[in-house]
Amino acid sequence: MTSPTAAPLDMDRVLASIDTMAANKPVAAQLVAMTTADDTGARDIADILAGDLPLAGRVMKLANSAYFGMRGRVSSLQFAVTVVGFMTVRTMATVALTDLDDESRLPEDFWLTSTHLAQAAATLAPRFGERPPDALCLGMLAQLGAALLHHNDPEGYGELVERHPAGPGRRRAERQRYGMPALRLTAEALRHWGFPARMVTALDHVDDLAAPEGALLRVAFEIAARLGSDAHVPVPVGPLCAGLLTEEPVRVVLDRVRTEAEKLRSAILG
Repeated sequence: MTSPTAAPLDMDRVLASIDTMAANKPVAAQLVAMTTADDTGARDIADILAGDLPLAGRVMKLANSAYFGMRGRVSSLQFAVTVVGFMTVRTMATVALTDLDDESRLPEDFWLTSTHLAQAAATLAPRFGERPPDALCLGMLAQLGAALLHHNDPEGYGELVERHPAGPGRRRAERQRYGMPALRLTAEALRHWGFPARMVTALDHVDDLAAPEGALLRVAFEIAARLGSDAHVPVPVGPLCAGLLTEEPVRVVLDRVRTEAEKLRSAILG
């Protein structure tokens, strides 16, 4: 049995290891590093994306998927970028850059949880004054830190996940073992790459019930936990978001989140 404690994680080393990966995936790295400048257009992004055929193919597939409702009507890469949005392209580039598309190197049920998170966040975003596309990307990337922990300590992190299926308990165990929870590692990675401050702030405040910035992601995690395990004991959503949401809307969207998350998972991973 692996000890419940391990050496504190060297954040700089982990981030440097990701930057080293960029040498093998220069197009994905360039897209991740790009900012959402107003003068960056769909044609500019498509021109860069065209340099990585597998990644371009994934973006085209997503744009033509049932998830975006286009069903084969997207015939150009520039139009595909317009359909899915630049933030989604950046998110997919991050997935490629960090090997999140290789399920053999990820914690069990990684993409099941990630797509539940993404769809729950996107569905409920307007109730929290957030943009659904940005919330979708936040949910898709929220578990990046968990993947990085698994990359660095596959056996130990696998045992940790088995003992702590989800929620604050897992984050406490991560902090005890590595010196930080996975969500903080996600936040540092997105900050490192210049993702919008709003996304980073949401990750930083997930465990602070008094912080409205983390409310949407807290509720999304609770919905993902309910959909992911019959053994999960539901936590009332009201206290998670200072009363911005009640149980009734959550009950209404559960089936929709499950269905749409499956479409999203199929579009991203095949």
